[in-house]
Amino acid sequence: MEMSYYYNRVVLVVFSIVVVSLSCLVAGDNGNLGASFIFGDSLVDAGNNNYLQTLSKANIKPNGIDFKATGGNPTGRYTNGRTIGDIVGEELGAPDYAVPFLSPNATGKTILNGVNYASGGGGILNATGRIFVNRIGMDVQVDYFNITRKQLDKLLGASKARDYIMKKSFFSITIGANDFLNNYLLPVLSIGARIAQTPDAFVDDMINHLKDQLTRLYRLDARKFVVGNVGPIGCIPYQKTINQLKENECVDLSNKLALQYNGKLKDLLTQLNENLPGSTFVHANVYDLVMDLIVNYKKYGFTTSSRACCGNGGQFAGIVPCGPTSSMCQDRDKHVFWDPYHPSEASNLIIAKQLLDGEKKYISPVNLRQLRNL
Repeated sequence: MEMSYYYNRVVLVVFSIVVVSLSCLVAGDNGNLGASFIFGDSLVDAGNNNYLQTLSKANIKPNGIDFKATGGNPTGRYTNGRTIGDIVGEELGAPDYAVPFLSPNATGKTILNGVNYASGGGGILNATGRIFVNRIGMDVQVDYFNITRKQLDKLLGASKARDYIMKKSFFSITIGANDFLNNYLLPVLSIGARIAQTPDAFVDDMINHLKDQLTRLYRLDARKFVVGNVGPIGCIPYQKTINQLKENECVDLSNKLALQYNGKLKDLLTQLNENLPGSTFVHANVYDLVMDLIVNYKKYGFTTSSRACCGNGGQFAGIVPCGPTSSMCQDRDKHVFWDPYHPSEASNLIIAKQLLDGEKKYISPVNLRQLRNL
């Protein structure tokens, strides 16, 4: 009788420890990230565009040739391997990659690791990316998170879901480049917009829309944000090729527009930090990070920061996107750019490392490892 009593007590204690451990894992109490919610464009799209009728797709070879999780098969990521979002999630202890929202797998407990809403061709403004026919703009991406938010309530209960989102999850936003490349600067679509709007007015429109979008996420209990600025879009192989530039030249207008937006974005994030109680908006200075890679590419072990590894057309293989008929370099880890628009996995690793552990000139007021632990 006494042995049976002690045996039952031991079983009960062990069972309790297991239950507590599992609940801690779900809540992210092991010091790891709870969930990573990723918003943005093709720089961080993990496959949403696979499920759209769109001209912007990356689920064709040789995209993903170095993506180990699929044995080198394409996933819809616009690079040869992992995106910055994938790498950051891994480093912060996420057990799996954030699942694309439009994927049939984006149900049940899978969403506790995070959800990716990003879409190739998407922008802050709804008109952006119209040339691709279909894409998911930032407004709709926030709408989609609202759906996930309700699913989390059902999975965890309202109180735990709110706690999980506010304390254990972070929200990554990488968007804005398409608003210039595939909207304001695109001759086919933008002649009217450029006549109607000065660069100042267009950038203000972007900032006002983004402010509303970030505030909507805050009202849905998001608290930890990392927002990337726009990179040096005038230096990508596509822009260098169509403008017939030399290897060390960039398109001045494109970079000036990016810098104009970036200055106002930094001010916006400061304002949101002050005005939205309990929030932390982290500014990721992607522009300077990527420009450093482009200018000082040899220092990082690259052989070129002008030529796309995978693409066709012109001096820098910068006109036709990466696909089965594209020429592809053999030394993929020696190219800053994978295709005419997007960085290689080797570049993404360097950028992600700076976002995770870098100094304040690249990531402020805290880095992403510190943000996780707040």
